[in-house]
Amino acid sequence: MTSSTADSGTVLITGASRGLGRTLAGLYAAAGMRIIACMRQASPAAEALDVADEGSIAALGERLCGQPVDIVINNAAIRGDTGGLDTLETGDFLEVMRINALAPLLLARALRPNLLAGRRKVLVNIGSRAGSLAEGTVDDEDGDYAYRCSKAALNMATVKLAQDFRRDGIAVISLHPGWVRTDMGGAEATIDVAESAAGLKALIDATTLAETGSFRAYDGRTVAW
Repeated sequence: MTSSTADSGTVLITGASRGLGRTLAGLYAAAGMRIIACMRQASPAAEALDVADEGSIAALGERLCGQPVDIVINNAAIRGDTGGLDTLETGDFLEVMRINALAPLLLARALRPNLLAGRRKVLVNIGSRAGSLAEGTVDDEDGDYAYRCSKAALNMATVKLAQDFRRDGIAVISLHPGWVRTDMGGAEATIDVAESAAGLKALIDATTLAETGSFRAYDGRTVAW
């Protein structure tokens, strides 16, 4: 998915084949930005990217060498097992951690030169309130150990990246999209994907170094770590 007015800037989005990622891509394309939509299956309108594969991430960085990217949105994620401690399985847990916590770090490293060459210089990690130690279990008793641990790890990755990238002028933020009606969120979720995406885009578009290292919800509320 690529707009015809690339000089308005470039946004790279992982997990752009459906749900929140696809909706964000549509919003930025409508705003006149070039979209680098990343998904497992390559197409004329998409870059092939398997976020579970370190080699695939490195290859993406090589293909994009020298191309400025204004905004990177680490959106790709999986839920994993939700049965609680009794059904926790090592392979599933590690896969969730690899995709949800490690992949955004590898992508940040691979795409750092592209962000440095861009005008906006914003790196976005789509996090979750479920990974908040302060708020994650207040009104939620789901047994998704791997998902919660991965999003808590992603929160720390956001803070560390914000420290490391500040000297480059790159802002790094974590955003909670809410409980969204997508394949992951399910039909019972309370927030429409269009509402969540619009709120996230507004926050991203307003992000400067003053917001780096912050954790906010789609509606602008600060989420406690």
